[in-house]
Amino acid sequence: MTTTIIRDIPLSKLVPCDRNVRRTGGGAGLEELAASIAAHGLLQSLNVRPDLDAEGNETGKYQVCGGGRRLAALKLLVKRKQVARAAPVPCLISEGDAQEISLAENVVRENLHPADQFEAFRRLSEEGGLGAEDIAARFGVTAQVVRQRLRLGAVSPRLLAIYREGGLRLDQLMAFAITDSHERQEQVYDGLSWNKEPHIIRRALTEAHVPAGDRRARFVGVEAYETAGGTILRDLFSEDEGGYFEDAALLDRLVLDKLEAVAGGMRAEGWKWVQPFIDFPYALGLRREYPQVVDLSPTDQRQLDALQDEQDALSLAHEGLEELPADVEARLAELDGEIDRLAARQQAYDPDTIARGGVFVVLGHDGQARIERGFIRPEDEKPAEPEPAAVSEENEAVSHSGDGRTEAASAPDGEDEDMGEGRPLSDLLVRDLTAHRTLGLRLALGKHPDIAVIALTHALVSSLFAIETDGTCLDIRAHSTPLSGHADRIDDTAAAQALARRHEDWAVQLPRHSVGLWVFLVGLDAEQRSRLLAHCVALTAFAVRQPWERRPQALAMADRLAQATHLDMTVYWAPTVRTYLGRVTKAQILSAVREAVSDEAAQRMEGMKKQPMAEAAQQLLTGAGWLPMLLRMPDEEPAANRTETPYAQAAE
Repeated sequence: MTTTIIRDIPLSKLVPCDRNVRRTGGGAGLEELAASIAAHGLLQSLNVRPDLDAEGNETGKYQVCGGGRRLAALKLLVKRKQVARAAPVPCLISEGDAQEISLAENVVRENLHPADQFEAFRRLSEEGGLGAEDIAARFGVTAQVVRQRLRLGAVSPRLLAIYREGGLRLDQLMAFAITDSHERQEQVYDGLSWNKEPHIIRRALTEAHVPAGDRRARFVGVEAYETAGGTILRDLFSEDEGGYFEDAALLDRLVLDKLEAVAGGMRAEGWKWVQPFIDFPYALGLRREYPQVVDLSPTDQRQLDALQDEQDALSLAHEGLEELPADVEARLAELDGEIDRLAARQQAYDPDTIARGGVFVVLGHDGQARIERGFIRPEDEKPAEPEPAAVSEENEAVSHSGDGRTEAASAPDGEDEDMGEGRPLSDLLVRDLTAHRTLGLRLALGKHPDIAVIALTHALVSSLFAIETDGTCLDIRAHSTPLSGHADRIDDTAAAQALARRHEDWAVQLPRHSVGLWVFLVGLDAEQRSRLLAHCVALTAFAVRQPWERRPQALAMADRLAQATHLDMTVYWAPTVRTYLGRVTKAQILSAVREAVSDEAAQRMEGMKKQPMAEAAQQLLTGAGWLPMLLRMPDEEPAANRTETPYAQAAE
């Protein structure tokens, strides 16, 4: 046994030993160690030996062979003037080999098990009455770290025992710590399969709760929810300290209350009805009217012109600068707001539409209130006006039968059939003459492609924007099939909202009568007219595959359109548990992972059950750009197999 002497030595006489075996990580945790020494004193003596000069004589100093980190922490306290430079330090003076002593001190000791540390922190809080900040100061850690350890120490004793025995990992124990209920923790643990991944545990513990990132939670806000008596499960182990709103029913009520407050402002606009909904009521299928472009008042127009002139002048004066001066940037932002406010006055609803129509106030996918105006209920539709009698070329009244045939008014009883020039033309002759006129019109339209495009656009717009659908002589009727009946919540996707905005952007510009629509279309330039036509044609696209339908040529045409437009479905769709992975077989999930990630990733998942496998696959496939075959760009046919269509020939 090595002979040792216990003695207090002034701190100023202690120096590091070059024979200390610890070479790595000596600086780690130094702040915590210094805080502990300041709060509790030096709990373990330093192991030292006399320092010798080159001739073997003692120098009066002592080398610290065991306790180099404690020495560094003491000197840190001296630097902070929390410990005197000459403060006495209890030391064990050893005569043995310095390196062996250092090795023994570092090898034979065993670190405290984390579970013991968690419970000890909890007892300090519960029995010692110390808060998280007090404990943090005593041990040199942050208050957040203390809260995490306190939460882990409060996990079910049964689960802590399993953790001690190696039956749970630390990240799994963290997942259980999301709730304080020992009963619920143990219930979930007993219900788990062999797969105890943290995300599975959290999902099971929070399945009846609403994540803090949910649109409803963002809309209401934490403060309003907690003020109303709601409680939040906070996940102290996530980077953003996100949590879960426990009372979903209360949250929904608060959402509706807040939407109702927004609806109150809409009622002041004079609408017949205003209704708040959490989700947009697509199933009601109401017809919608849009605002029309109106002229600003002379005062507003002068103000708008002045604002735009100032904006243009500022932009031109600072053109080419990488960074605008703060005052200029602030002024441009003010101008943008004022211009937007005045521009909004250039769109207005017809007073009759407001008197008959209504507004839906709904919660958008971005967590903001969405106001949708101009919906007309069936009972509020205008009664159909009686069709006016047409007048023949002989200025005689011509009536129209219910089936669309033209009928000349009957001659009064008893009058001679030979009524001269005033007699109306017979149905047969009317049909004969108008057939010839139709033939001439077809020939004429074929010679004027520009007019034919306007007529086609007029017919499509009339149908798709509900503008006097009988206001065209072209036998073309456009129909846009709703997709909500084919894919759950498709109308709430970002892609559907983008299409709706594009439709509304056109709708607010269009006149509501056929004659005015024709004048509007003629006034557009070729590019604008092409964009409107493209939008209308796009609305009629329908490439949904249904088991009872057999239309291979139509679906092949959809493939050709996808190629021609360079359709990239990764922009509009992603594989999630709801959209795909939870609705296919395990083999198909593994195939997707194998194709998008690697064979090794798929092999690691082979033993999972369906739901955990789907959730794990969603994480792996996020951002990978993987698509199922039905959504991929179809392979282009070899030129030798391609059949030219009349359309392709005409294009040449």
